[in-house]
Amino acid sequence: MSLTSVIFDNTLRDWLLALGLALSINVVIGLLKWVIIHKVATISRDTSSALDDAVVYVARSTRQWLILGLTLFAGTRYLEMPDRVGTFFTVTATVAAFLQLGLWLNASMRFWLDRHQKRALAQDAASATSLAAVGFVGRMVLWSVVALLMLDNLGVDVTALVAGLGVGGIAVALALQNILGDLFASLSIVVDKPFVIGDFVVVDDMSGTIEHVGLKTTRVRSLSGEQIVIANSDLLKTRIRNYKRMYERRIVFKFGVLYQTTADQLEAIPGMVRELVDVTANTRFDRAHFFNFGDSSLDFEVVYWMTLPDFNASMDAQQAINLGLVRRFKTAGIEFAYPTRTLFIEGGAVPTASDEHESHQSG
Repeated sequence: MSLTSVIFDNTLRDWLLALGLALSINVVIGLLKWVIIHKVATISRDTSSALDDAVVYVARSTRQWLILGLTLFAGTRYLEMPDRVGTFFTVTATVAAFLQLGLWLNASMRFWLDRHQKRALAQDAASATSLAAVGFVGRMVLWSVVALLMLDNLGVDVTALVAGLGVGGIAVALALQNILGDLFASLSIVVDKPFVIGDFVVVDDMSGTIEHVGLKTTRVRSLSGEQIVIANSDLLKTRIRNYKRMYERRIVFKFGVLYQTTADQLEAIPGMVRELVDVTANTRFDRAHFFNFGDSSLDFEVVYWMTLPDFNASMDAQQAINLGLVRRFKTAGIEFAYPTRTLFIEGGAVPTASDEHESHQSG
């Protein structure tokens, strides 16, 4: 076969020139991509601008095989070709162009989302959760638009396709209603923000820290270490206690003293408690009252607030108050109550065997 041989109405020489032109353009674009990725990336490390980083990020998504589809179309424009051959190159170039355009736009979107998500994680975990959902929805919309535009340029009746997809979508929605329920629950979590990543929550009898909010499930790391996976729709049907949103912690505790405690001593106890709470760090006194005559004790109830929501800090404060009460009561001659039962025998009567048995049981 010589260079003057005719293939599809063009000589072999013309085909080789067209192929050489297409490959040359492809190589030039490949070299430009290499320069951007390696040279511009090195320069971008020393600058604070996001534009050069974005250019590098987008350049990495360039696919040479898609560029080849475009350059082959460009290289064969001056050739005389049969309609079916020309249609093949046109369709190839159209598909390659829209796919590459979609990759560039998707890379731009991911760069923006990744940049803002890293910043949000350091400042507001709720924003990071929202951005993850926005990114998923944005990519779905992007590729849907790219696919419809590509099909429209290829001569497909998009209007009929959209109508058909609408009917099919209803059928799919009915079949996947549980999955779609979890998806919409995920969007509800993102919009309403009952919790975000890092919050400590209690759901029914489960408690732990939110690790990940996905499209179908939310993952919670429990106090004992295992990961709990809960469907988003189930999660929103239950009552959730979010302890991370707690600004102050209300503490209520009770104690009792012996019935032998005098009225003056009882009257002094609320003041002692208040002094101890006031000198304990991160606490605010609310009240202390002698509120009940118990079976074997005179009962007091104390309420104070922790100005920090941290549980460990509240336990440290309670320990300090308890130790202070023990020392104050010992100095004041007040004794804590403990379960006791006193048996009174009237008239000096001699107890029977059954009475003794009952007295032993009651004692």
